[in-house]
Amino acid sequence: MSRTIRIFSIDDPTLFKQKMFVWAQQFETAIWLDSNNYEQQYSSFNCALAMEEFTSIKTDFQGAFEQLKEYQSYTKDYIFGYISYDVKNDIEKLTSSNFDGLNFPDLYFFQPQKLIFIKEDKVEFHYLQMIDDELEEDFEDIIETNPNLTSNGKGAFSQENDIKIKLRIHKDEYHQKVEKVLEHIHRGDIYEANFCQEFYAENTVINPYEVYVHLNKISEPPFATFFRNDSHYLLSATPERYIRKEDSKIISQPIKGTAKRLIDPIEDEKIAFDLARDEKERSENIMIVDLVRNDLSKTAKRGSVQVEELCKVYPFKQVHQMISTVVSEIKNTTHPVDVIKDTFPMGSMTGAPKISAMKIIETLEETKRGLYSGTVGYFTPEGDFDFNVVIRSILYNAENKYVSYSVGGAITSKSTPEKEYEECLLKAKAMKYVLTHTNKS
Repeated sequence: MSRTIRIFSIDDPTLFKQKMFVWAQQFETAIWLDSNNYEQQYSSFNCALAMEEFTSIKTDFQGAFEQLKEYQSYTKDYIFGYISYDVKNDIEKLTSSNFDGLNFPDLYFFQPQKLIFIKEDKVEFHYLQMIDDELEEDFEDIIETNPNLTSNGKGAFSQENDIKIKLRIHKDEYHQKVEKVLEHIHRGDIYEANFCQEFYAENTVINPYEVYVHLNKISEPPFATFFRNDSHYLLSATPERYIRKEDSKIISQPIKGTAKRLIDPIEDEKIAFDLARDEKERSENIMIVDLVRNDLSKTAKRGSVQVEELCKVYPFKQVHQMISTVVSEIKNTTHPVDVIKDTFPMGSMTGAPKISAMKIIETLEETKRGLYSGTVGYFTPEGDFDFNVVIRSILYNAENKYVSYSVGGAITSKSTPEKEYEECLLKAKAMKYVLTHTNKS
């Protein structure tokens, strides 16, 4: 099915983007992807907004990838959505039986009725089945929208400032669980495991739009995401790409290695320099690079898997991150969904070897991961795709009044429980701050 496309010039892309996000509140299904103008080699747009289901697929993990494959092949259109971490159970003989307070479906994709891209100083509207001048009217509506969230008069949510954040795993228990991971490593069961813990709030009402804007302003990451489907919300400030397809080229960019930003420029430069040479952080990253190379090789043309960039440190607003870039080439006959299936879940969120690590962390973690450490992204009509890693994210079930954010770290033989706990608190800092400081709407 073809889309009607209109392209308009905009004087102030930043202002138009703010207005577009406020305008998008009216839709019960929407995905917002924002690069925050982060300069990166692999990018298709500054911002994308997909709204309103024309068709959709929603399923649990059983047969999820096969159903996604059929859906993507059938639509041959833009589809946006997510794959939760627990879809791993569709690929391997694994289970996810921990507590789940969020109750998101395991996999969800939709073909948007309305799709808008911002590309530099242009805005592109890609609409299906329009009514009269609907596209032009929407463009005018966005221009006339007040860019301040609190002034839109909708009042759908009120933000509670006295949110009480609880820990699913307390500090002493966290130390004990990390020691158990280290026992597995010393026995040779695994080399590395990404062990995660949940922070949560019950009987809590938040304004997800305001919380997202606040979270994104603090971090300004290259893969920021706002997702809504009815009462399910994802507010994500993730800096990490999982996997991208451009024609026959596949790109994966795992992150492993974190250091805090410092106010003093000289000290900040020194901490980045130290991170780049930190033996533990480099070994974490290189282990995952090896895992990604192995995953990509399942669909790659022989000899095409290459490491474009190894352990490069990039600055973000709150932290420095160590990122590697691994690429491969696939045959034209390879189905795009198979590339994702053969690399899922992303190695940066599991550990190595992947299956052994997933089994061990399932027994030690107290919460079902769900969409956390899963992925959100899109397919194009040509079968290209781009997906992020859901970290640095707040998940919210408005119906259950349950708010959750999880953080994790890579445990290796050089890890100490105290330092890993401190790194978790550093990663959790922005989520906790915005939940407890966002103003009432």
